[in-house]
Amino acid sequence: MTQPEKSGATMPESPLSEDNSFLHRLWRTLIGAPRGLTDKSLFHHLSLIPFLAWVGLGADGLSSSSYGPEEAFRALCGHTYLAVPLALLMISTVLIISLAYSRIIEAFPSGGGGYLVATKLLGPRVGVVSGSALVVDYILTITISIAAAGDALFSFVPLHLHHWKLTVDAILLLGLTTLNLRGVRESVVALTPVFIVFVLTHVVLIGYGIFSHTGEMQATAAKVTDGFSQGMSNVGVFGLLLLLLRAFSLGGGTYTGIEAVSNGLPIMREPRVPTAKRTMLYMASSLAFTAAGLLLCYLLWGISHVPGKTMNAVLAERVAAQFPFSSTFVFLTLFSEGALLIVAAQAGFIDGPRVLANMAVDSWMPHRFSALSDRLTTQNGIFLMCGAALAALLYTHGNVNAIVVMYSINVFLTFSLSMFGMLKHWLAQRDTEQNWRGQAALFSIGLALCSSILAVTVLEKFTEGGWLTVVVTGILVGLSFIVRQHYGTVYAKISELYQEDMLELAHAPADGEDEETAPLDPSQPTAILLVGAYSGLGIHTMLSIFRMLPGYYKNLIFITVGVVDSGVFKGEETVAALQEETEKMLARYLRLAKRLRIPCECDYELGTDAVDEAEKLCRRLHREFPKATFFAGKIVFQRERWYQRLLHNETAFAIQRQLQWNGQTMVIIPARMV
Repeated sequence: MTQPEKSGATMPESPLSEDNSFLHRLWRTLIGAPRGLTDKSLFHHLSLIPFLAWVGLGADGLSSSSYGPEEAFRALCGHTYLAVPLALLMISTVLIISLAYSRIIEAFPSGGGGYLVATKLLGPRVGVVSGSALVVDYILTITISIAAAGDALFSFVPLHLHHWKLTVDAILLLGLTTLNLRGVRESVVALTPVFIVFVLTHVVLIGYGIFSHTGEMQATAAKVTDGFSQGMSNVGVFGLLLLLLRAFSLGGGTYTGIEAVSNGLPIMREPRVPTAKRTMLYMASSLAFTAAGLLLCYLLWGISHVPGKTMNAVLAERVAAQFPFSSTFVFLTLFSEGALLIVAAQAGFIDGPRVLANMAVDSWMPHRFSALSDRLTTQNGIFLMCGAALAALLYTHGNVNAIVVMYSINVFLTFSLSMFGMLKHWLAQRDTEQNWRGQAALFSIGLALCSSILAVTVLEKFTEGGWLTVVVTGILVGLSFIVRQHYGTVYAKISELYQEDMLELAHAPADGEDEETAPLDPSQPTAILLVGAYSGLGIHTMLSIFRMLPGYYKNLIFITVGVVDSGVFKGEETVAALQEETEKMLARYLRLAKRLRIPCECDYELGTDAVDEAEKLCRRLHREFPKATFFAGKIVFQRERWYQRLLHNETAFAIQRQLQWNGQTMVIIPARMV
């Protein structure tokens, strides 16, 4: 079967199909022109090399050094000598979790992160818990990154102007949303200079902060030793361990973002697994250096909290006082830190919609979240992330201390489930894999670290905002089960339609499937049927046409749009695979129509928007078959509810409106869901 030629005479575009209004032109200026699916190098241009992936995804982890080490250091409650073992513990934790996620990347090269790991290894019910936690996590990733960016930028602004911080935060959030609507690669490339400035200024800050005190290392070591001795005499060894565990756990924000690379695998340049593992190496080494280095600098320079300033700002001012260009260095350091936090929000905009899309493909979320825009971005997910992050920002008034607690809980819930799933996997492989012991040991240690941080954070901060995270995540999990149950009920009803209609078709001779029918006569009445997939709805609609008007239509054309969504667009070969699947689906409809001895053909388009592509296809066919009537099936419920419009697309009605504007007739045949 071949797709008909698309060239030929063109008719004027309808106002609905080609919007030339000012708002439409502004929208195109902001997010760019549609991308062409026929471009063979499209995925190559959209994917990220390791450095750009480090910028777009690794920035989430690296930027957590802007608030994680500070939270941990302040949790020491004056026992600053514990900063040394805390720094070593941070380095070890970053490396262990990063190594564990590198193994997850190897095991799940198609991506999916915590949601896919939990679904495949622990079951779909646990998977939806992990997925829901990840969605909330990425919303809070955006929230805390924007809020912390505001703190960094306002650290050199007078206190009487700090009431503008929340407004600036909201503006930054809306600006980043617009940038992401253009596409992942464009937004990452635009923010790369900021990332480079951050890395350079913090290498100077930490390098000078530590090496300028090399002559005082002996005195510092003696001070730390005396602090340990005094601490053990005051609270005992067990008390010091508890204090260290508490600071380690409350500084858990440092490790957030490590999973972003495994979730973002679909946007990696081929070969994906080596690209992702190299990205993980870049992120782990830079995060370990920055987080541990800042903790040591706090200790060496005697940094403490100053109202209206971050501890990093205080450190930058103290260190820069030794430089001839101190004010410039402080400005660049704080500005790049704030700007990097904005870059870090990228992880939320990149991975959050992807998790939503993966859950939508599995029917845990409304299917519209798997749709791509004509810029090949998960536009609905981006809008949801923006709206939810804005709500969280307003609720917390941009308070980083409140957000980081809410944030850390879901991060380490997902971490713990992933570690447990992989531990279970390797224990099950002990009879077939020789290296299972090393892998099991790695994930056992990772599980112990992540679950301990999760437990301490929930117990310590439950009344300070932790309860809200637990409640919101629980509500999202509950809604996911409701959505899944609704789709399951609808699929069961459609399956019943299929069985009933196939009984009717059983009386038609099966030997007609392979016979050639008479060629279509364009001068005769023609029924053009829009189908979405080979299903009971499509078969029911086809039979209903000939039940209502027996003998009237002499031609039948099946048409469809192969929709490129996030479940499809995962590599250079996926568009061709979608084309092949679309042709196979239409061929099944043709075989059914031939059994009824109806002259029939088929046609299709590929695209990201079913409505626009279907309208173009219908207008082209109407020029060839002027006596055509268009048909589509639509699921209808006895009692329409508001949520049904969210869960089920209105594609049939949208196409009908556009065709009616063009003066063409379209009939929607209902399939009743009782």
